[in-house]
Amino acid sequence: MKDVYRRLCEAEPSIPLFSRAWWLDAVAGNDWDVALVEKGNEVVACMPYLKKRRYGFTFISQPALTQTQGPWIRSTNAKYAKRLSREKDLMEQLIGQLPDYHHFSQNWHFKQTNWLPFYWKGFAQTTRYTYRIENLESKSKEDLWAELQQGVRTDIKKALNREALRVRDDLPLETFYELNSMVFQRQGKATPYTNAFIAGLDRAAQEHGCRKMLIAEDEQGQHHAGVYIVWDENSAYYIMGGGDPALRNSGATSLCMWEAIMFASSVTNAFDFEGSMLEPVERFFRSFGATQIPYHNVSHTPSKVVRAADGLRRILR
Repeated sequence: MKDVYRRLCEAEPSIPLFSRAWWLDAVAGNDWDVALVEKGNEVVACMPYLKKRRYGFTFISQPALTQTQGPWIRSTNAKYAKRLSREKDLMEQLIGQLPDYHHFSQNWHFKQTNWLPFYWKGFAQTTRYTYRIENLESKSKEDLWAELQQGVRTDIKKALNREALRVRDDLPLETFYELNSMVFQRQGKATPYTNAFIAGLDRAAQEHGCRKMLIAEDEQGQHHAGVYIVWDENSAYYIMGGGDPALRNSGATSLCMWEAIMFASSVTNAFDFEGSMLEPVERFFRSFGATQIPYHNVSHTPSKVVRAADGLRRILR
């Protein structure tokens, strides 16, 4: 099944980056699998997933730094009603191929809007949001600059002029990982992935020629902030960022994000900020002139024990 899926990913550019086999190999190792429907010699639907065992329970979800997964359905020119009927049939087959689990949760790509067949099978849905800048290839630097809110433009100018920062793309991964870890340290949290995990993902992304790491550095060699993006034929994605809290007022984060958008416009046609439901983060993403885009989180918890534990956790928050 995986071999068929690997060939599909190599041939089909409409499969989003985070669902491609090489990405899953990098972030999930052997823990990922795929539900797949074929008609004749053609794959017509698929849904990759991460399967984990914890405390005797089986969880189906998605790996770290993986924005979305969910079903992919091959497009057709059929009439709308016929397409919906086909999607229902294919999604039911995908659901039927899933292994037994105690809890299922996936974020779906925003283009997959129809989750109704999953609802009919007992799944639930929560709407989440990302922010995207579309049609990058048709926009000039001046167009994109004009869409920035005034506060972001001020931060970028401060970073360049007053702070004399320059953005580098040739620094070692360890430098970025240190900046990224500072975000979690400031929040009193452990970094949710290891340096080795990031190194493995970085190697794979470099091999596929689809990553850029930008770090703002001052004249004294201090590293203020950094962003890390990946991309495919359709979109770039901001998946990691970080900054030194002692230098957070330099405007470096805005500068790095601006440079990331500028670079993305040279390799793909959209920039996805990878969403956040946190109010301050949402406000920052929105200030770059991005558009709010809804997407689905689809979940299912057959296990009464897991449902009870999740309910208790919500009460104790």
